[in-house]
Amino acid sequence: MKFLMTLYADEAKGAAIPAAEMAKYMEQMYAYRDALIKAGVFVQTNGLATSTTACTVSTEGGQIRVHDGPYADTREQAGGYFIIDAKDPDEARLWATRCPAATWGIVELRQIVEHHSP
Repeated sequence: MKFLMTLYADEAKGAAIPAAEMAKYMEQMYAYRDALIKAGVFVQTNGLATSTTACTVSTEGGQIRVHDGPYADTREQAGGYFIIDAKDPDEARLWATRCPAATWGIVELRQIVEHHSP
């Protein structure tokens, strides 16, 4: 079962963290990734550009609408993700609780629903 862990944190607070302290946080994230790999559940991870570079795209009445900037004015923004392949939801939750990002933000865990063409 594949799961997406979306990592949310306050971008403004993150930008204010001194480089040496941020390097320590990133070391924790690399160690976490290595633990996922060692356990055989790692699929993929990446960071995301800041929400100020985001846009939303929709269609309404046949018109395409593109809006620059963050979609919603929220306290926390998506900053990265992990995709894991766990045996069940309990194992996925366990891995989510071990994610260092959960100590300074929120980790949202969702099962990936895979659709296969007929």
